[in-house]
Amino acid sequence: MAETQVTPDTAARGHRKERLGRVISNKMAKTIVVTVERRYPHPQYKKVVTSFSKFYAHDEKSEAKVGDVVLIEETRPLSKLKRWRLTQVVEKGEAVAKVR
Repeated sequence: MAETQVTPDTAARGHRKERLGRVISNKMAKTIVVTVERRYPHPQYKKVVTSFSKFYAHDEKSEAKVGDVVLIEETRPLSKLKRWRLTQVVEKGEAVAKVR
């Protein structure tokens, strides 16, 4: 019998959902809010509709900033709203200066 090589990391985690989205807030400690865009045709009218979902994700090192495109991965519940964690920052956003 041929055995397949499975690393401990992938065996323990299994298949988890991943989403690509943009950071819209990083004001909380170790938490970011990511908005994910989904485009689909309307069932009756066939017009392409864009819908957005907000996900709260755990950012241990506080590396994601507002405007960054990030990859998040599903995880166990970390708090009341947090069920995702930051996997990687795919693209850095433009630094926007605050206007007072």
